[in-house]
Amino acid sequence: MPGTPKYKLIGQNYVLPDLVAKVTGRAKYSEDFRADGMLFAKLLLSPVPHARIRRVDASAALAMPGVLAVITGEDVPKPQQPMQLGEAAAQRANTLPEVALASEPLYQGEPIVAVAAIDEVTAADAIEKIKVEYEPLPFVVDPIVTLRPGGPNPRAEGNVWRPPQVQEMKISAAEGAELDAGRVPLLENTPIRWDVGDVDAAFKNADYILDETLVHQSTGHQPMEPRTAMAYWQNGKLYLHGSTQSVARTVANVAQWVDIPQDQVVVISEYTGGGFGGKIPGAQTMAIPAILSKKTGRPVMMRITREEENYIGRARAGIHLRAKIGFRKDGRIVAMDLCAIGDCGPYSNQGDVGTMGGNATALYNPETIRFRGVAVLTNTPPRVSQRAPGGEQAAAMLEPMISKAARHLGVDQVEIRKINAPVTGSEFGPPPPPAAAGAAAAAAAASGARAGAPAGPPAVAQPQPAEQGRATGRGQTAAGQVPGQQPVAAAAPPSAPQRSFFTSCHLREALDLGAQMFKWDERKGRNGQRVGTKVTGLGVGVGTYTAGSIAMDGLLLVRNDGKVYVHSGIGNLGTGSVMDCSRIVAEELNIPWEQIETVWGNTSKHLAWSSPQAGSQTIHAHTRANLAAAQDLKKKLQEVAALERGGRPESYTVANGRVGPLTFAQAAEAAIKHGGRFAGHEMPADINDMTKASVKGLAGQGLIGVARDNFGRKGNTQSWVAAFAEVEVDVETGEYHLVDYLAATDCGTVINPRGLAGQLHGGGVQGFGQIRSQKWVYDQRYGVSLANRFHYNKPPTILDIPLHEMQWGAVGIPDSQSPVGAKGIGEPAICAGAAAAICALNAAIGDDYLRRTPATPSMIVASLDAGKRVDEGLVTHV
Repeated sequence: MPGTPKYKLIGQNYVLPDLVAKVTGRAKYSEDFRADGMLFAKLLLSPVPHARIRRVDASAALAMPGVLAVITGEDVPKPQQPMQLGEAAAQRANTLPEVALASEPLYQGEPIVAVAAIDEVTAADAIEKIKVEYEPLPFVVDPIVTLRPGGPNPRAEGNVWRPPQVQEMKISAAEGAELDAGRVPLLENTPIRWDVGDVDAAFKNADYILDETLVHQSTGHQPMEPRTAMAYWQNGKLYLHGSTQSVARTVANVAQWVDIPQDQVVVISEYTGGGFGGKIPGAQTMAIPAILSKKTGRPVMMRITREEENYIGRARAGIHLRAKIGFRKDGRIVAMDLCAIGDCGPYSNQGDVGTMGGNATALYNPETIRFRGVAVLTNTPPRVSQRAPGGEQAAAMLEPMISKAARHLGVDQVEIRKINAPVTGSEFGPPPPPAAAGAAAAAAAASGARAGAPAGPPAVAQPQPAEQGRATGRGQTAAGQVPGQQPVAAAAPPSAPQRSFFTSCHLREALDLGAQMFKWDERKGRNGQRVGTKVTGLGVGVGTYTAGSIAMDGLLLVRNDGKVYVHSGIGNLGTGSVMDCSRIVAEELNIPWEQIETVWGNTSKHLAWSSPQAGSQTIHAHTRANLAAAQDLKKKLQEVAALERGGRPESYTVANGRVGPLTFAQAAEAAIKHGGRFAGHEMPADINDMTKASVKGLAGQGLIGVARDNFGRKGNTQSWVAAFAEVEVDVETGEYHLVDYLAATDCGTVINPRGLAGQLHGGGVQGFGQIRSQKWVYDQRYGVSLANRFHYNKPPTILDIPLHEMQWGAVGIPDSQSPVGAKGIGEPAICAGAAAAICALNAAIGDDYLRRTPATPSMIVASLDAGKRVDEGLVTHV
């Protein structure tokens, strides 16, 4: 799809339709709803990290005036199949699935009993009167401890995931000796292992080799809004007000958690106060007010406190990493050998470990790589996807090694990243499974193709849109020279097995743009400059993550008021993407933005099937899906006009709210008259069942446009961010702060410049928090959390942002495998922000002091005073 269409709305700032409601307080979040006779629920959390509940005595609580119900794990349905809790289906041991209330709590803070009462004070008092008899079971909060011979297992089944089961894994004596020496061993018996090329031979030919052990802490999601939920039943249906990222994707999970059919569930979530991956499809605890409401016959509100959110609100998987990287003299990476140990909590096989290996190849395109990984279970709160799961850890842990190598080899920080940057068509990730390779080889032999021919992606033409330019600065679009064509890999026979490859990649252009805007060449000489006790450091960091999915549905309705209603299943979690994705509808129909109404946040309003709001999928997936629906609607508008006025449909122009002589309102009335597919009585066979039900619900109300995204795609869609940071470190106290920050991105077509700036800077600041202050602290002996509030587990605040106004830029080259050209950007931003911050910190104090996050002032000053690295080694949660 060469070239870029000229847009009137896309690429321009605009006022989001929900803005006034948010700033005036009219926007209602889950906690804001009230209903006649509403009860309030409170939770009893496990005080121990692992136990079997022998007995629950709730008699005293039930005898209290105002207490109407008490439920335990025996009242909660058990899931019959895996559910999507992160960005992919969560694998879990069938013997002990995670439910809303546990009968065998696997971490301190896991809910075990819920009470419904006339008010929260009464419910809280009732919780205090409940007596629980616990049978303590073995526990472990550190993944390294459970891997050692004789170490406790967090579950009876074992301590690691070997999909699809949990099994026991203990390291060898030699591997234990590596741990004793402070190094993560290069484990041999890991569930995840793959190689690309001859890694050992490549290391022999390397000019410089770095071998480091690094630790990335687990961090809670900490959204502004806890996972509060309110539920009631009406006419046999469950109405659930919940805090979820993905409205369409939450229905099936709620139905399973409560054990009712999906068509009996209505999810209402018009506004969600952030999620960052912790609320992708809702949360199991949504079932608690639903079950209590059914038991009492009254609405039930369950408000979650910040301390409770710290336990049940999910977290990023911590990772212990051994990274060995071989470089040529020019900075090119010839070999990588990575071994990652992930802390996944007690339930799911969270994918950060596996994702980390793929992201390493997407960042650096190494000539050879060996990756080993294991997802270890611990008796700490469950892990799910947190903004760039595995990607943020890869950037934060590997980018400092790239900077160190650049300084050793005398290569510029920007240039070493350009030397290793992938391009459009570059392959990444693990090789295809042996079965796929064998089948492809057999097919190639049968068709006469040369067996063993080099695999590679099909050639992808590079767009050169002179009219697009680059979005820069504070959100304005300025004309600029578009970089020329990038080289791509040679095409492979259609039957040849191949690794995944990129639909587009313009990281080199993003690095050039960022270096120019940041004035890198002028400023880099200030690295290490000292004034009094303050030392300056400047760093570069790059990040990447998946940026789009395909094959979702779009659903539009023209009513007799002449407006076009975009019925979207996208969640409204603060990004604005549910509105941004509607802009393409106005473009395709050539109508003013004011003629578009986005319908979202309530599944009773007949919403379309959507992607999860995760993995930076939304802007890519739903500009495509809404475009498909808009094209269908445009065609039907022309056909209705031809039915009404005669002639050929294609002779009618659609523009400015009219199709030929008919207004959209008249076309809607005509569609109702003609019925059939125009009014939604017939629909495409390939749309999702949820969309079919929504079309059926809207049938007869106007002219309907509905379609599945069938545009297709060759390759995988990813975005990149190149970030530049300046820090100032007080070497006497270890305190440091960000002075300046800039992010330049390759995210395809810019849909909403102001929204893009928010994602780039918000993600960057969140990345600063990963490096600077966010962590868990656990008592290793008793397995209990010691940092349950923001004071001890501190996210970044406005006081932590750079002193200078943060800047941004976008390369602006559309993705050639999408008709709109947009790619998601939410996740690469945190990767680059974390990487740039720690690289700048190392540039100020030296490369040999920081090997774990967060990099606290006490760690820095102790290391500088000792002249060597001083930290907690491999111990986690400290």
